[in-house]
Amino acid sequence: MAHVNDPAVIRRLLTTPGTWAVVGLSTNRARAAYGVSAYLQQLGHGIVPVHPRAETVHGAAGVRRLADLDGPPDVVDVFVNSTLAGDVVDQAVASGARAVWLQLGVVDEAAAARATAAGLEVVMDACPAIEGRRLGLG
Repeated sequence: MAHVNDPAVIRRLLTTPGTWAVVGLSTNRARAAYGVSAYLQQLGHGIVPVHPRAETVHGAAGVRRLADLDGPPDVVDVFVNSTLAGDVVDQAVASGARAVWLQLGVVDEAAAARATAAGLEVVMDACPAIEGRRLGLG
């Protein structure tokens, strides 16, 4: 069965301040993750860049992988290719995250089902900046 995004979940994740672990975020300004993470900060969220280089982005110190986080993130924002998303979602579950957000174009139905079964809220194939602006946020 195909995952369907719940508008109430989208609104809650975007409007309830929390920590977003942004997987794939680097200092590359040309990448969507760079602009979206700045938008999340504008909404009042904390961000943690998760990237093999563990770069500091927008003033936030990065980590190499989700397992390196100091505590469970509220949301794991997945900016990786769909073929890699399932592994990231499984790491998000293991990290204690309460939600996963798979970016626009990132679709993995099996991973979404695993996350839902583990009790996480799931948004898939959507962009927080697009959804937030549609809701009149920021």
